[in-house]
Amino acid sequence: MAYIACDANHVKHGISFEEATGLFRSGADYLEIYDEEHSDEEDRFIAVGRIRRGVVVVVYTERDDEVVRMMSARLATKKELQQFEGYKKKRT
Repeated sequence: MAYIACDANHVKHGISFEEATGLFRSGADYLEIYDEEHSDEEDRFIAVGRIRRGVVVVVYTERDDEVVRMMSARLATKKELQQFEGYKKKRT
């Protein structure tokens, strides 16, 4: 799968899309939420999961040609971290 990156995200949120791709490439389980509010033109998803530096939140869409287009990536808030931990507990 290919990934489309943007340096502006690194400046704004302190995390590069390259680093955030670790969420998908690691094979680790992550919470995936369908973003109904922002899915008018294309299906958007929110992924919450662990990378080396901590828990991240990635907003993305999947293109027909197996390309993941990331719109945003940032470290999770305390509330999002709790949501992810709750998800992990349910899965075990």
